[in-house]
Amino acid sequence: MGNIIELKSADGFALSAYRAGPQNAAKGLVVIQEIFGVNHHVRDMVDRFAAQGYAAVAPALFDRVKRGVELGYTEDDIGAGRDLRMKLNDAQVMTDVEAAANQLDGMKLGVVGYCFGGTVAWWGATRTHKFVASSCWYGGGIAATKDESPNCPVQMHFGEKDASIPITDVDAIRAAQPKAEAYLYAGAQHGFGCDERSSFSKPDYELAQQRTLAFFAKHLG
Repeated sequence: MGNIIELKSADGFALSAYRAGPQNAAKGLVVIQEIFGVNHHVRDMVDRFAAQGYAAVAPALFDRVKRGVELGYTEDDIGAGRDLRMKLNDAQVMTDVEAAANQLDGMKLGVVGYCFGGTVAWWGATRTHKFVASSCWYGGGIAATKDESPNCPVQMHFGEKDASIPITDVDAIRAAQPKAEAYLYAGAQHGFGCDERSSFSKPDYELAQQRTLAFFAKHLG
């Protein structure tokens, strides 16, 4: 189990984050939330990575709009999460991601994100030099920024039946980023890696998580 800490961004903004794992770890991960805040699922993912020996931290990216956001997965929650996301400034998001990276200063760092966080993890590869590897799970905004140049190896995970990420988007991303590992999971829906969603697919989550851990082991040591 981890604890809540405070981060300070380059522009002086203070935001909260959930951190777990060894203080003296040689490798670290910044874990990026869905549109539902640093909720139970995100904290659980941080704990899972911490159990693998990583120092892991999940910055509360919605703090700039509303503090303490922890949403579930109902239609109302989805609407509320989308509204919060639309109020975020993308440049400030990356400033806060870098603040999380700075909290793990001195470690070899990777970034992993889910849903909205999958897009932000892609930006972690393209818009900063803080990370040596990036794993992006069903990031709906990746296609719109697919032509950005990554500064580190990238791995992506998409569901074949994701209603918000059409196969044409996945194909376009693969064409634009031929060096990225882009996996498509047959029959999987959006959010297939979250065991608190109705779309959860245990076999697909386990395979994607196995690939993610192997990817980080390769690039972070």
